Amino acid sequence: MTELVQTRGALAAARAAREGSVGVVMTMGALHAGHAELIRTAREQADHVLVTIFVNPLQFGPSEDFDQYPRTLEGDLEICRGAGVDIVFAPSAAEVYPGGEPAVRVNPGPLGEELEGASRPGFFHGVLTVVLKLINLTRPDLVFFGEKDYQQLTLVRRMVADFNLPVRVVGVPTVREADGLALSSRNRYLSAAERATALGLSAALQAGATAAKDGADADAVLVAARSVLAAAAPDAELDYLVLTDPDLQPRPVSGPARMLVAARVGRTRLIDNMPLHLAVAG
Repeated sequence: MTELVQTRGALAAARAAREGSVGVVMTMGALHAGHAELIRTAREQADHVLVTIFVNPLQFGPSEDFDQYPRTLEGDLEICRGAGVDIVFAPSAAEVYPGGEPAVRVNPGPLGEELEGASRPGFFHGVLTVVLKLINLTRPDLVFFGEKDYQQLTLVRRMVADFNLPVRVVGVPTVREADGLALSSRNRYLSAAERATALGLSAALQAGATAAKDGADADAVLVAARSVLAAAAPDAELDYLVLTDPDLQPRPVSGPARMLVAARVGRTRLIDNMPLHLAVAG
């Protein structure tokens, strides 16, 4: 039986009633198969699963889609019930921020101003502030985040380590459609033609990963990815296509690496990323 709670007091009572480990999956609702995979992984690793559903106003800029962001609580609850979620915490903004927007926020450091942070100023200040707040409210043993939002996952891990938070952060691989498109709540905004263009993002990442597997160096990997993106998604407005190390630091000469892409397709901004392995230079 899934218990819906919407106040901090009700959350505290529901959380206190659960013995054993608790895994938390933080979402903004509009749940899809990617969220279901996070929940499934949480059920495997924790005795109880708690899902938060909260569209966080702090992480939306003035020109972004806060008011239009899909809110589908009843459908989300059906997914949670079917997945065996124990508690759903779906608070109002006033419940999360009773004094209005907080004057004190988490500073994500230099990485928070790069990539997504450069395109969306203040975004990760809002993300990390609500994640820290929800960790304090839900008191999880484990928290689960998708690798699709890889910069978010990296910064949450860093915040947990830097603040000595007593929680383990678990990254869950990106869930994709059969044609390779990374699942996102914003995919519903795409027209059929735009969706075809959006496939260029994952195709570019796959081209880079294939080039790396074939022994290409970092520069050649980026050339391969950019060539495919230009051919497959000429109408996409590219924000960035970069190659970094797994912690989003400067790209390595060899070994594990991460390729990340962001682009606007029509009016929808999409992100994706993929792990790859650079051959030892020689």
